[in-house]
Amino acid sequence: MTPYLAVELDAAGRHPAAWRLPDAEPARLFTADYWVSLARLAERAGLDLAVIPDSFEPPPDDAQRRGTVVGRLDAVAIAARVAPLTDRLGLVPMATTTHTEPFHLSKAIATLDFVSLGRAGWQPEVSRTRAEADLFGRKDAAGAGVLWREAAEAVRVVARLWDSWEDDAVIRDRATGRYIDRGKLHYIDFAGEFFSVKGPSITPRSPQAHPLVVLRGDEPEALPLVGEWADVVRVAASDLAGAGAARRAARDAVAAAGRDPDSVPVLLDVATLLAPTVREARRQLGQLDDWLPGPTATLRSAGTAEELAGLITDAVCGGVADGVTLIPLALPSGLRAIADHLVPLLVERGSRSAEAPAGTLRARFGLDRPANYFARSEAGG
Repeated sequence: MTPYLAVELDAAGRHPAAWRLPDAEPARLFTADYWVSLARLAERAGLDLAVIPDSFEPPPDDAQRRGTVVGRLDAVAIAARVAPLTDRLGLVPMATTTHTEPFHLSKAIATLDFVSLGRAGWQPEVSRTRAEADLFGRKDAAGAGVLWREAAEAVRVVARLWDSWEDDAVIRDRATGRYIDRGKLHYIDFAGEFFSVKGPSITPRSPQAHPLVVLRGDEPEALPLVGEWADVVRVAASDLAGAGAARRAARDAVAAAGRDPDSVPVLLDVATLLAPTVREARRQLGQLDDWLPGPTATLRSAGTAEELAGLITDAVCGGVADGVTLIPLALPSGLRAIADHLVPLLVERGSRSAEAPAGTLRARFGLDRPANYFARSEAGG
């Protein structure tokens, strides 16, 4: 089985002290060129998609004292910037549903799908903290159950808005002066617990119709949303046994929603720090943790490319994951090591092809272009 390979591109890397490494590029973190270079490197490696993290959470009050990076660019805007300068890499920005209107999200992600010629995805996230709520001042922080119910409703609205234009709504009839067939545009008339949206969208149906929806499956409260809408699921675990349990829970949720669990791959998060020797990798990780302790909840691979390739093989062949989301603890060096050492090793072993396939991101994951909800309803389907 060929493992899916995704990568998460998070500023200077997942480790909060990574910007202090000699080969880091902290002065470029807020430049377009930095993100373009990361995306091109991920594409050269033949990775399936790149996730671009985002959050409304403000930096902690002691961020400067602790020496962490302060500030974040908008993930959707980053993806839109790099899309025309890449050809095959899937681009999946995170975007929170908690303080963002579904109408705006549908338009932004559909636009990304147009700009990327069908390589867009979206990882819906929730905003949990009072600090994030205070930034907007519209509602209080809520518990996981409420947040994920709201997220499920938001994703449903977004999908309906994506379908509110039929594929042939744009007719461009010069003779009559008609640009669109208004009979092919649909009010979605959605009324739910959290949102009331009339629609339609102002953006035509995009190349994929529904850009790839990537969802986290780590929380019980998120599993109903995973079951109904996930095209790809991400899970985090501290070991392979935990990863297997998380994958089973996600697959059970998909099956309970009446969908085929084999059609929804589950990717295991693996935080990576690669070096020529295990000793050197551990030394670098120790240096980072001495500066500032890094994340420990996610499975880590601090060692050689051979070790990481073995971990990926064990995870996929052992049935605990269908692929991995590689999370470099340091960037750009960690991504360079993936491109120069890990992927060539997987190609040599026959686990990956030498070149990523062209086409849409949905096609990369074996997914059809969805039928239009409103056209299907009118046809009695």
